Amino acid sequence: MLRIAFYGKGGIGKSTLASNISVAFAKAGKKVLHIGCDPKSDSTRFFLNKKQKTVLDILDEKGNITREEIVLKGKFGISCIETGGPKAGVGCAGLGISTTMQELERLGVLSENWDIIIYDVLGDVVCGGFAIPMRKHYVDKICVVTSADFMSLYAANNILNGINNYKSKKNPLIGILVGNKINSQSEEEIIKLFAEYTNIEIGALIREDFSFKLSDFKKELILENENFSDSEKEILYLKNKIETIEYTKELSTLSEEELEEFRDNISRRMLK
Repeated sequence: MLRIAFYGKGGIGKSTLASNISVAFAKAGKKVLHIGCDPKSDSTRFFLNKKQKTVLDILDEKGNITREEIVLKGKFGISCIETGGPKAGVGCAGLGISTTMQELERLGVLSENWDIIIYDVLGDVVCGGFAIPMRKHYVDKICVVTSADFMSLYAANNILNGINNYKSKKNPLIGILVGNKINSQSEEEIIKLFAEYTNIEIGALIREDFSFKLSDFKKELILENENFSDSEKEILYLKNKIETIEYTKELSTLSEEELEEFRDNISRRMLK
């Protein structure tokens, strides 16, 4: 079983990438479970063409859940779960993940014969709830999604700190950097320099492409539409990279001072 989590700053394209990777594995004949870990509950919309009722919604309504209520079959045979969470400004957003994982353990869902489990996780690791997939070792490989924006890289560094904090000899938590929404060679170089500073392997460098925005509006995945062939190549490259990466070097997360040094280095390079 290959267990993957997608982390990154909000709005960086995690859900789109995670969903497309789920499809890539499903089209390769794998049995896929896709778990959306965001209070917006929108990660599985691509597969179901509707907003899925969440684990927390059902628990609030009934006080208990069954497997059939929370695991729905979508496109390409992908099984879907949405954790859910509180309304904006009310309660702890990480509660949805922790509660869902307890219920999935109780129902034995995670022990079924899945080939691939993908977690689409909100934000960076500043909340213990969002860190649960790595903290409780429900995942083996973590795709850290970032753009060349400094705050996106700042969030990526936080996630790498989480990987280092929660890794173990039994589960080293392999980190994979995914550069997304890249508009220029300069932005690509920024992400490559961040990878060099932090010693993380790059899984893919994905160019900004209107096809990703269009696929969101059309509720289609990149791999569903033959007009998105260029973007499809990037998705399949990332899928293959995720499969083949078995070991990465020790991650070197950056202190606040080192982040400022990195920022200054970028500034000097861009002004040349």
